[in-house]
Amino acid sequence: MIKNTFSVILCLTLSLTAYSQKRIEPTTDDISLANSLKEQYPDDNVALVTSKDHVTFGFNKRAGKVTVMHEVNENMINIDSRADIQIYNFYDGESTIEEFEIRYRNQKEASFYVKDEAYTSDDLFHNDSRVKYVTIDFPLKGYRYLTSIHKKYKDIKYFTKLYFNGEYPAQKKTIRVEVPNWLDIELKELNFEGYEIEKKVTPNEKGNGEIYTYTLNDAPAMYDENAAPGPTYIYPHVLILAKSYTYNDKTVNIFKDTQDLYNWYKSLVNSLENDNTPIKDKVKELTENVSSDEEKIKNIYYWVQDNIRYIAFEDGIAGFKPDEAANVFTKRYGDCKGMANLTKQMLIEAGFDARLTWIGTKRIAYDYSTPNLSVDNHMICTLFKDGKTIFLDGTEKFNAYGEYANRIQGKQVLIENGDDFILEYVPTSEAKFNKEQFDYSLTLSEDNIIGKVDKIFNGESRSSLLYYFNSLKNDKKDEFLEYYLNKGNSNIKVSNIETSDLKNRDENINIAYNVDVKNAVSSFDNQVYIDLDFDKELSNFILEERKTDYIFNTKRDLESTTRLEIPQGYNISHLPENISVDNDNFNMSVNFSKENNVIVYKKQFQIKHAKIETSDFKEWNGFIKKLDALYSEQIILTKD
Repeated sequence: MIKNTFSVILCLTLSLTAYSQKRIEPTTDDISLANSLKEQYPDDNVALVTSKDHVTFGFNKRAGKVTVMHEVNENMINIDSRADIQIYNFYDGESTIEEFEIRYRNQKEASFYVKDEAYTSDDLFHNDSRVKYVTIDFPLKGYRYLTSIHKKYKDIKYFTKLYFNGEYPAQKKTIRVEVPNWLDIELKELNFEGYEIEKKVTPNEKGNGEIYTYTLNDAPAMYDENAAPGPTYIYPHVLILAKSYTYNDKTVNIFKDTQDLYNWYKSLVNSLENDNTPIKDKVKELTENVSSDEEKIKNIYYWVQDNIRYIAFEDGIAGFKPDEAANVFTKRYGDCKGMANLTKQMLIEAGFDARLTWIGTKRIAYDYSTPNLSVDNHMICTLFKDGKTIFLDGTEKFNAYGEYANRIQGKQVLIENGDDFILEYVPTSEAKFNKEQFDYSLTLSEDNIIGKVDKIFNGESRSSLLYYFNSLKNDKKDEFLEYYLNKGNSNIKVSNIETSDLKNRDENINIAYNVDVKNAVSSFDNQVYIDLDFDKELSNFILEERKTDYIFNTKRDLESTTRLEIPQGYNISHLPENISVDNDNFNMSVNFSKENNVIVYKKQFQIKHAKIETSDFKEWNGFIKKLDALYSEQIILTKD
């Protein structure tokens, strides 16, 4: 009897399962929609029919903090024959994930195993971030899943912005923010230009607040492009500026203005117990036999660069609070905040006026007029000396004193100043500050090109080369130099390499060597064909099918001059045509000429602002195509 009952239950279960599976198969309309979306978004395999962000606020009386509940509900559809993707969400000590559900389109729960793991990264050391994620498969085109993720923030200051674009394109994106009357918050709309975003403000049902609803149809996915600007520059988003809250008729500021943001940062700094005892002897060693203040400062700054290993920390509040200088000194590693604090304390110990300084790199579009924790992502040290303001970034290995990496040039800084603060800007430098100057003096030797090469590196071209060179083991340095100079080309033999001091970051790098190039010369009858360019900078650097500006790490200024002696009894019968282009972001030219009995081949490539804008692509690509054609041409000499 029991056996028969079990058989009936099993059959019924299988029938119900089969019926359930049948109900969730793609409908004709779903398949038609998938085909339509695939035409609209050919590079994507999954799209969102709808994506809804719903944000509400609460108040934790015990902690005295405004809380945030951020609910994201998405209706996903497969627009390829099949797809496998991951759904994930991060959380940490300041947030929790209250719900993480995946359902079929018929609302039945999908039986996927949701994993909850600590998040690890090669770039992070201490890290309290965790991630919940699940891998889901779409077996058929038009197949759908419904996802629901609810994340709670314990403190509103950590809830910073909402994007309209995401990992997948959305047919309809909605952001709904319910703001109660007791909360003073500004929803700052950024990068809305060019997007038809509908905005509605309505009272809530209880009449004690307002609901802000933003709707965007046909929102493309974020672009998967390397060297792109930071997302805050290019995607429409709402910046959350939480100013104050009112409780029991008392108004409490959160980040009403920059002063409030600074006060919170300074409270973290004030909680440090900087005992400089462990660093005193090292400071004395670095400064006692030095006559000038500048040399003392350099010795300290360069010691931090050379001896403290940079490792990022994201451990809750440690993501914003510097480590004690003594800890960083003893451990010999720290994040940017710990390294800045060590630099500051060592300089103070040496008798100088040094301050901690907050800054957002060029990755971030904001400045301190928007008091929000996403305004900065970096910390450096500021030195006030003889009426001058000098910025010191210990994480920039081999940056010289008074020189600044492109990633912080022109950015606004927030400098500690007791109960007040100072706002200044990091100076900028022109592309010529990073000048690379190459000089080749060459002659023909049978079927080879031989000669002497001199190369000079300035600014960031110098510091990046020094950093890479000095990161190598000693037994690899000669090998690296040879590989670097011959570009890994076995046809190019370099010898008699002479260099300036490759540990001195205050002087330009000078490298001189002899070169012997095979397979660059061909002779037929009375003619000689010569490939004179060994470097071919920017070859094939075509920017096609790209949606965003191309951002270089640094501004560039290359001047390369090659002089080839014409063999006796030969004349020039062909030189490639000169080419050039000049606009606001780049100035490039390639020229051939004859001076007495010498062919002079000169290249000048200047990337003025470390970027190529999308509006430049046509002009840029036109020049690069001409450059590639020029690189493939040969100089022809004909015997008299």
